Amino acid sequence: MWDEKYLRKLNEKKEKARQGGGQARIDRQHEKGKMTARERLDYLFDAGTFQEVGSLIESRFTDFGMEKKKLPGDGVVIGFGTINGEFVYAAAEDFTVLGGTLGEYHSKKIARALDMAYESKAPFISINDSGGARIEEGIAGLDGYGDMFLRHTRASGKIPQIAVIMGACAGGACYAPALCDFVFMVENTSQMFLTGPQVVKAVIGEETTVEELGGAKIHSEVSGAAHFKYSDEKECLDGVKTLLSYLPKNHKEKPKRIISKARDRSQLLQRIVSDNQRKTYDIHDVIDTFVDEGSFFEVHKDFGISLVIGFARMDSEVLGIVASQPLGAGGSLDIDASEKGARFVRCCDCFGIPLLTLIDVPGFMPGKRMEYGGIIRRGAKLLYAYCEASVPKVSIILRKAIGGAYIAMNSKGIGADIVYAWPIAQIAVMGAEGAVGIVFRHEISEAEEKEKVTEEKITEYNEKFMSPYIAAKLGIIDEVIAPEDTRRKLRAAFESLRGKERSKNSYWHGNIPL
Repeated sequence: MWDEKYLRKLNEKKEKARQGGGQARIDRQHEKGKMTARERLDYLFDAGTFQEVGSLIESRFTDFGMEKKKLPGDGVVIGFGTINGEFVYAAAEDFTVLGGTLGEYHSKKIARALDMAYESKAPFISINDSGGARIEEGIAGLDGYGDMFLRHTRASGKIPQIAVIMGACAGGACYAPALCDFVFMVENTSQMFLTGPQVVKAVIGEETTVEELGGAKIHSEVSGAAHFKYSDEKECLDGVKTLLSYLPKNHKEKPKRIISKARDRSQLLQRIVSDNQRKTYDIHDVIDTFVDEGSFFEVHKDFGISLVIGFARMDSEVLGIVASQPLGAGGSLDIDASEKGARFVRCCDCFGIPLLTLIDVPGFMPGKRMEYGGIIRRGAKLLYAYCEASVPKVSIILRKAIGGAYIAMNSKGIGADIVYAWPIAQIAVMGAEGAVGIVFRHEISEAEEKEKVTEEKITEYNEKFMSPYIAAKLGIIDEVIAPEDTRRKLRAAFESLRGKERSKNSYWHGNIPL
């Protein structure tokens, strides 16, 4: 038998690493409503499966009193285990150790976790809670960000990468989450910003707070940097688990099939969507009629609200859904909605998830703000994403499909495999009112009963140019279908496309931030 001193020394070192910055700092973390790094990992991973790697690593620096601050693990916990029964790799920054600051070996550990995930073809999760680069280690710590960014980019589109912001994430550290596929934040305790309030005030004289500058509300609603926000850490980590259930382990596998309750409520669609083109409705109610019960998981809910995106199951198979939202600016595509949709389409294409597009779009949002903001180049991202995608792509035109926005929303011309339209659909270069005002302006201006003539011309234009039967006659849509047949037609379409071969492009393009 071994001398007890060997195992005693091992246990002492392991315990010291497990304690992080000590009980006092752990207590302060709890007082803020935050868990510790290890508590987060324990909650996130299936019970008893997380295996830590590199727990005894320490900084090699001794300047600025660092020799007295060294602790095993160097402020980050990395390892692997299972979530929902599937292997996942993770790195969680430990704020109790030097404020979770990133030093040389701290960054090497995260890079190592990324390498392990990439080589094992498994998802990677980073939990960010850090004060930024460690000043005491100078450029050696800062350079570590580059190692991480390189690996995030190499893995982009090959394995799912999820960032969970559970504290501060400042300066260069923000770019690691931005390179991930999805970003989660917690209300009131998560912040992301390149420069903090004090620097902002010193440089440009602007007074602000950390929440105003980079809180969960700002990034989920205004900047679009966060895809999800939750009220507390456990809810947030539950959201991560849910998202993983819709994603494959890597770009060459399919999402795990989870049995869900199929149902068909298409008979409700005529009540939900009026044939009065001016009457709005909630696209969520439409989605709910044909996806498996309770399966729609919305992404980027509070950003670019004229477009709804998310994952769902139909007959227990995962779909990506991109849908016009009439409750948001009538469904018009603006800058935020275009970029939001483009990134989601690319993500689905990276990971082989079929795409369903629901169209009720009156056009791209007009106006100086949009033009000055780059609606042309940014709207083109949605076009590019659909053109590039080679996963099965099915569209349904519910009502309006007008102008360039119709083309951008997975039209036949840019590669949709199957396009359906309801009988009330209107497909045209522009809306009837606008078109009539241009095409028949002389006739209307000279008419005695201008309103009557205008109405007659609108009716004529609708029948001659906007009818779905015209588009069907030209092969621009494949079939006009009754709303009651929606789920049945979708099931058949995606079933027929199950064997569609993806292009090599799909296997190699990354999920570039937009």
